[in-house]
Amino acid sequence: MEGTPCPSPHPLRSSLRPPTPDPLTPDRDITHAHFQAGDTAVVLKGAAGGELWGDAMRIVAPSWHTPTDEDGWRLRDATGGAQTYITAHPRYLVHLSRRCPDCLIYLRAMEDYLLPKYTDGEAIVDCGWYTTTALGQLVHVADARSGS
Repeated sequence: MEGTPCPSPHPLRSSLRPPTPDPLTPDRDITHAHFQAGDTAVVLKGAAGGELWGDAMRIVAPSWHTPTDEDGWRLRDATGGAQTYITAHPRYLVHLSRRCPDCLIYLRAMEDYLLPKYTDGEAIVDCGWYTTTALGQLVHVADARSGS
């Protein structure tokens, strides 16, 4: 799958590290209806300073997620960067605007899985899970289809 790496808000980036396996996101069972326009969510991308980090975005509208052929959400990145609007699958998102049990359980599982792997508290690690297609579709490596 052709795509560009998602922009990182951090000035340091571990570009030599191979993608870290993500056994949780591909199997996450979260429905489109779990989120709604106006919610703020984060797409988790790695670890920094002993915590998870990612890109925070506002959910703006329903949008078809072409790489998975499922309902997705159009997201707005307030920082702009290389791409202000992208479309993402709901399983990539974690609520920031409210503390819902489903997102908290996923967040804790990601912390338990990922943080012990990166104990250097100052290192910023981009796990390499996402690319953005030419059509503005955020794609997890597990959802990438060859030839698309």
